[in-house]
Amino acid sequence: MSKLINIIILFLIAWGAWHFYGDAFQNSGFSGVYEEVSADVQDIKQNPAVNATLNTITEEIQNLIDNLNIGEESQPTDPDVEKPTLEAPEEQSFSIHNVEIGEKRTKVEEEIGEPQRSSANEYGVNWVTYHKNYHNFFMAAYNEDGNVAGLYTNQDLLSSEDGITINSSREDVLNSFGEPLKAIRKGLVNYQIQNDEEYDTFLIANNYVTFFYDKHENNTVTAIQIIQEGLEQQKDAYFADPGNGLKEGLEYQLFDLTNATRVVHGLPVLEWNEPLQGTAREHSTDMAENNYFSHTNLDGQSPFDRMTEDNIAYRTAGENLATGQPSSIFAHEGLMNSLGHRENILQGSFETLAVGVSFSEKARPYYTENFVTE
Repeated sequence: MSKLINIIILFLIAWGAWHFYGDAFQNSGFSGVYEEVSADVQDIKQNPAVNATLNTITEEIQNLIDNLNIGEESQPTDPDVEKPTLEAPEEQSFSIHNVEIGEKRTKVEEEIGEPQRSSANEYGVNWVTYHKNYHNFFMAAYNEDGNVAGLYTNQDLLSSEDGITINSSREDVLNSFGEPLKAIRKGLVNYQIQNDEEYDTFLIANNYVTFFYDKHENNTVTAIQIIQEGLEQQKDAYFADPGNGLKEGLEYQLFDLTNATRVVHGLPVLEWNEPLQGTAREHSTDMAENNYFSHTNLDGQSPFDRMTEDNIAYRTAGENLATGQPSSIFAHEGLMNSLGHRENILQGSFETLAVGVSFSEKARPYYTENFVTE
C-alpha cells in the first residue's frame, strides 16, 4: 500500500508541475521554471489566505492517505495488555474493573496497582486515574475516609446486576431502569438535566449513575459515571468553583479521556504537547473573557494563525472547542457525538495534543483541544 501511495503522490506532483510550469519550461527551459517558481513562492509567503488553503490541502491529502489504508488491518497499540476477568458486583448495582462504590482505596490499589495520575475534579476531590498505557482505563474518586465515592470508564470494564454493559443499547438501559431523572435537587434549587438523548442519569441505590451514548454507534452505551449521592450533594452549584487546581485537572482529564477513546478504536496514544498548551489556554481565556465561542478569534485569527504566531511547528493540525459542560467527562462525550470533533479525536495521523481550559466570571468552563502532527 505504501508503494501505491508514493506512486500516486509522485504522479500528482508531476502533473501539477507540468500544468503550472509547462509553458515556462518549453519557452525558457529550467531557468525559466526556476524564476517562475521563485516568484510564486514569494507571493505565497505574502498571502495568508493561500497559507490557510495549503494547510487545508495538506489535511485533505493526509485524509486521503488514511482512507487508502482502511483496508489494512488495525494493529492494537499494546497487544500484551490483557483485559481483566469481570465479575458480578457483590454489594452494589455496578462495578468497574471489579471496583465498587464504597471500597477502600488500599484494596483497590492492592488489586489494580498504583495510579497514573491524580487531578482535581468538579466535586472538590480528585479523579485518580488507572490504566496501562490507556488500556483498562478507569477513574476513581475517593472521599475523606479513603473510600470510593465516584467511578468512570469509557472502556469495556462495566459489570452490573441487570446485565447492562458497555455497548448495551439505550433501549436496554431504559427498560432496566425506567425513566431517567429530569433534574437533580441541591438545597432549594433543581438543576435541570438536558434531554438530548446523549446521556441519561438515574438515582440507583443512592448513587447517581449516568450512561453516555454514542450517536454514531446506534446509541449504545459508550461510558458510565457513578457518583455517590453524598459526593454529588457536596457540589452545590452546576459549575464548580474554579479554584483549587480545577483548571489543570480538567485539562489533564480531557487529555486522558481522549487517549482512552483512541485506544478503544485501535489508534496510537497522543503525546502531551507542552508548548502548544499555551496556545490552547490563551484561546479559552480569550473566549471566556470576551464572551464568544468560535474557532476564529476577535482578531480574525484561525487556529492555524494562532499556532503559527506562537511558533508551533506542524504539518497538520486540528482544534476542538467545547463550553458549558461542568466537567471534562461531559465535554468529551459531547465532542464524540459531534462528527467533526469526533474525526479530530480519532484522526490516526495526529501525534500530539494540548488542552487549555479557562473560566468565565460565572465559572463556566471553556475547553480548547489542539491536535498537531509535527
